[in-house]
Parts: sequence; C-alpha cells; structure tokens
Amino acid sequence: MAVPTSELAFKDLCLDANRPHVVGPFWARLLGREWEAFEDGDGRLRGGSPAETIWVNRVPEPQTVKNRVHVDLRLADPVAVEGAAVVREPDDEIRWRVLADPDGAQLCVMPPRDGAPLGLFELVVDAADPAGIAAWWADRFGVEVQRREGAPFAWLEGVAGFPYGYWVFNPVPEPKTVKNRVHWDVTLTGTTVEGLVGAGAALLRPRDEEIRWHVLADPEGNEFCAFAPE
Repeated sequence: MAVPTSELAFKDLCLDANRPHVVGPFWARLLGREWEAFEDGDGRLRGGSPAETIWVNRVPEPQTVKNRVHVDLRLADPVAVEGAAVVREPDDEIRWRVLADPDGAQLCVMPPRDGAPLGLFELVVDAADPAGIAAWWADRFGVEVQRREGAPFAWLEGVAGFPYGYWVFNPVPEPKTVKNRVHWDVTLTGTTVEGLVGAGAALLRPRDEEIRWHVLADPEGNEFCAFAPE
C-alpha cells in the first residue's frame, strides 16, 4: 500500500482578541508560557517549539457566538483558573468544565488523567460533517481519519508539525456564521495554493504587499493561513 503524501505541515495557532494585553497574559498563566507583547498591540505566546506558538491578534469585532474552534486542556486544578468565566460546569452529559477567557473565547478544562501530560492536548473544530471534513484534512496531511465505533466525532493523529495529541472534529447542529476567532496556520510542503483550491478550499485573500501568506477556507468555511516554506 502506498504511503500517503503530506501536502501541508501544521505551523501554529492564532487567536483573535479585542484586548491582547489582557488575553495574552491570561493564556500565558494558563499554559505556563512566556507572553511577548508587540508595539502594534498584538503579541504571541512562546512555546517549547515554533509549532507551539500561539499568536494573539487584535481585532475590533467582539465575540458574538460560541467558538467553532477551541482548545482542550488538562490541568492539575481545573477549578482554580484565574480570570476565566464559567460557561458550564460538569454534569451528567459532560465531564469537563467549559470556561471563557477575558474576551469570551471558550475553552474546555479537564482534570488530570493517569499517564496523560498536563496542558493543551487537543484542538477541537465544530463541524457539520465531522467525518467528511476530517477526511479532507487527513488527505492534506497524509494521515488516516480516526473513528470510534458509535462516536459521532472523528479525529486526526500524527499530523506533521502538530504539537498536540489530537485534532478533533465534533458535530454541531448550528451553521458557521462568522469568522472563526481561532484558526491555524500551515506550511505548504507538497502542494500549492492552486492545488488546495483545486481540492476544495476557497482562496479568501492572496498574499500581497501587506501580508506574506495566503488566507483560505476549508470546505466547511474554517479559515486558515498558508505559508511558503521558509
């Protein structure tokens, strides 16, 4: 059997915020990262590797709907999260807490699990067709879609450059209505922007004199930025 070819590599994550100077330090405390603020108001969270970088970009529009992309964390104390608002406590349906950062971006925090590392371990994307959109990204990254019998979600593992354990696509009934406030960047390793468009992506903004990357959307409308290899 031929080994699937990877067209892309995961590069990093980006988070939109109205107040990066507040949101950045919040996430820095939560993740145990260094916060670096820029003169233009943006900033970044440094990680142990470039792929663990999280860029925090200032935007004017406020959070108005539930995040369609969020992260899951395992924390030693999932109750004591300074600066977060509680959206939902664990109940008979879910075993984790849903919180919101100071600008309203949701995140899920879970208690420790034997043998599992603490910290950010999972990127979750809401989807109309989890298996379908997971398969689209699996083809781009040259990996297999993972499924569990009877489970409605799908996930990816072993994505090139991806520093977290799982990339999950979870079913939701509501359609996408606004730009995602969390998106991911990728590096073009075995394809071109034209190749991505030919595979079903939409080109939202080509690289120009202002930005050195292309802005695209996957077949479900999730925005991502594509960079040429450095």
